[in-house]
Amino acid sequence: MADHYAVLGVDKTASPEEIKKAYRRMAREFHPDVNPGADAEEKFKEVTHAYEVLSDPAQRQNYDMGGAPGFSSQGFGGFSDIFETFFGGAPGGGGSGAAPRSRAERGGDALLRVEVELAEVIFGTKREIEVNTAVLCETCEGSCCAPGTRPMPCDICHGSGQIQRAVRSLLGNIMTSSPCGTCRGFGTVIPSPCVTCAGQGRVRAVRSMAVDIPAGVDTGLRLQLQGQGEVGPAGGPHGDLFIEIKVRHDDIFSRNGDDLLATVEVSMADAILGAKTVVMGLDGEVPVEIKPGTQSAEVLTVKGRGITHLRGSGRGDLKIGVQVLTPSRVNGKEKDLIEAFAKSYSSPPPILSKFQQGLFAKVRDRFLGL
Repeated sequence: MADHYAVLGVDKTASPEEIKKAYRRMAREFHPDVNPGADAEEKFKEVTHAYEVLSDPAQRQNYDMGGAPGFSSQGFGGFSDIFETFFGGAPGGGGSGAAPRSRAERGGDALLRVEVELAEVIFGTKREIEVNTAVLCETCEGSCCAPGTRPMPCDICHGSGQIQRAVRSLLGNIMTSSPCGTCRGFGTVIPSPCVTCAGQGRVRAVRSMAVDIPAGVDTGLRLQLQGQGEVGPAGGPHGDLFIEIKVRHDDIFSRNGDDLLATVEVSMADAILGAKTVVMGLDGEVPVEIKPGTQSAEVLTVKGRGITHLRGSGRGDLKIGVQVLTPSRVNGKEKDLIEAFAKSYSSPPPILSKFQQGLFAKVRDRFLGL
């Protein structure tokens, strides 16, 4: 007689769970209903007998001590595993033991896209939104039944939600169970469905709600509002609502992380002599100092006037790139003054030098610290 451990392909120290797992794998492989091979039936019987012995602690101990393997007091006990493996239930009577399905299920998640201004991102904002989703039916309050009625036990499955059927196989007649087609496994039927929700326990409706948009959000970020999605069938738990953020383009300010970027145009005289001015930021007035001798593409940094960090405290910076404007036309008096300045300044004549990138590219690189 072949060694039972070798038949199942396990070690003698294998745990009961390992033995059961090996048996199920081989039973599927050699079951005659699956494998029509000439030797499959004999192999299946051999595998089943080996499992019958090794799955019973008393028989396994006797076998390991060299005794003759017998059969358990329950008969061919491995059959229950065969039925579970191939038919989803145990033989005779109670099927798989599955309880009837609940009509109440979790609702689906909902997604809504919300646009905000860049200025609103600095400190965060509150937005009133409308959500078109499934809500609890006010008529039946999720029971799915017309007022004054209730679900009744299914006459076909008698409330179990399962139907048992006899199936013929090489092992004889066995009983299998499957969800009842009349009640769809719920165990009950609804003789008088609610007319408002057609027996679903929920209806479509538009509801309004206030949403807090935190400071520091950016395009593509999704906020999760738990329990604010669709209500489930038959008044089941709500799903979640996801708010996807889109930050609108701003004509003046750009964003780099939590820093705000902008450009200020400075006259040639202010660039030479220096100046103090006030510009309007997204959150109010911002004092700016142009130092004497400021060049185009220089970047002025105003600390703490950027966007509030999404996680943590503090804000980014406002970085202002300088563009020095050269007048394209001057009158006679202005020309005389510029010529006099040029003579006193003794600037070198124009010469060829290494190619320089454009102003905006230079400003960009300085913004980014390149």
